[in-house]
Amino acid sequence: MKKLFAMALAACMALSLTACGGGKTATVAGIEDLPGKTIGVQLGTTGDASASEYEEQGSTIERFNKGNDAIQALLQNKVDCVIIDEQPAQAFVENTQGLKILDDPFAEESYAICVAKGNEELVTAINGALAQLREAGVLDNIMKNYIGEETKGQFPYESPADVDRSNGTLVMATNAYFEPYEYYEGDKIVGIDADMAQAVCDILGYELVIEDMEFDAIINAIQSGKADIGVAGMTVTEDRLESVDFTDTYATARQVIIVKE
Repeated sequence: MKKLFAMALAACMALSLTACGGGKTATVAGIEDLPGKTIGVQLGTTGDASASEYEEQGSTIERFNKGNDAIQALLQNKVDCVIIDEQPAQAFVENTQGLKILDDPFAEESYAICVAKGNEELVTAINGALAQLREAGVLDNIMKNYIGEETKGQFPYESPADVDRSNGTLVMATNAYFEPYEYYEGDKIVGIDADMAQAVCDILGYELVIEDMEFDAIINAIQSGKADIGVAGMTVTEDRLESVDFTDTYATARQVIIVKE
């Protein structure tokens, strides 16, 4: 009887994915393993768009409104891996046991601010503010305040006391579940993008208002006029350029693959 049980156990461990109720296994060791796998992504992101190309190779793409939901699916063995931006990926791995980021990046990308199509005046103004912040080292300090292992928390951005906000409000659409770019501390949205947008508004004379929404609703909010800018670790792509315009790049990043250890 013991021998039969041992044989059955060994057979169960050798079966793939759903056999014997074992769920999915950590079978993704690199990009070459993605075909045929179940991939978790955040809906509407560049990770979503890039992973979709693997559907023709037999992969199943599971789309989630929030990156954290994709991570939970991975932990529950509902997906084989998650493709997401590197900095949020690092935050997920640091805060969750049993996960790791594969060494090979999935894709390189650049982040920019999106605005309504044809609003050249706002694009030009924001580009000027970004150039000023970059030259003064403010952008670099904002990044280091959230990302640097040795500098984290040491360069908090503070608005100048004498800022003129006579130009009114500038509404920023974001998805505040993308640490360290935008996330909640209590009931306040903080992060790289929030600080960067605040610094831009300080230069241009606006009061910043941040509206949290699903990621795939941001472009619609810009097009409809419900928001003035979209700032959410948003990558410039040909598809998005058909719907909105983008400012100059303010950060570079890459997509990575998260798997269970």
